[in-house]
Amino acid sequence: MALHPLNPGGIIGHERVLELLPKLQAPTLLFSGPEGVGRRLVARWYAIGLNRGFPPPPLEAHPDLLEIGPQEGGPRGRKEVRLEEVEPLFAWLSSHPRERVKVAVLDSAHLLTEAAANALLKLLEEPPSYARIVLIAPSRTTLLPTLASRALEVAFGPVPEERLMALTEDPHLLAYAAGAPGRLLRALSDPQGFRERLEKAERLLQSPPLSRLALLKSLLSEEEGFHLLRALFGQRPKALLALERAREALEGYVNPDLVLARLALDLEP
Repeated sequence: MALHPLNPGGIIGHERVLELLPKLQAPTLLFSGPEGVGRRLVARWYAIGLNRGFPPPPLEAHPDLLEIGPQEGGPRGRKEVRLEEVEPLFAWLSSHPRERVKVAVLDSAHLLTEAAANALLKLLEEPPSYARIVLIAPSRTTLLPTLASRALEVAFGPVPEERLMALTEDPHLLAYAAGAPGRLLRALSDPQGFRERLEKAERLLQSPPLSRLALLKSLLSEEEGFHLLRALFGQRPKALLALERAREALEGYVNPDLVLARLALDLEP
């Protein structure tokens, strides 16, 4: 596994987005795109740039930046952004910035509960003149229409593989990253853990059903397992389709044991 020195905190790719953002005047932006491509990092860059000028100095904590994210505790342990996570935003925005602009970054806006979304909607309708709000979600369609209609979308795509090759040339890691620098950096920070997951994934297709089921339960207990199997199944359309169906079923709260048992059978060699 060939590893190269990392540049923690550095934005990889998205040059067009970085060129566009300083020109935008919309009070609410929607950063859409796949998980791990760098939307949160760019949101911090944008917040500091609005206050310190573009291009901004190295990213650091800033008093005029507030980040809100999802918490565990929803149905069946699902992550969600609840009203109590959003409420501090209103008090925070009631005072003027210490420098120029207050920027609130709301991660996983597609996981807002109904109460949280309704409260946020009132703010988006009449935000303070000194405020900017950045919503982060997979796509516009995953947001409530009332929220999406009040945000200007800035789309993030996967980072080209040749840009990620500055970090590693390992084909397994690059396939797993699928254009997401954040995912790649997490794997690079724990090479042993990645190798162990990769070995499990490679054993999966050669294992009998019961062993395959045990491996699936282990791999898919965390998000990284889905991405790893998706990369491994890249040349196996039927297996890839079965994996995506299983993911949709799990997100729809279908019993996990039933979903994984069916997936284990669908992955018969």
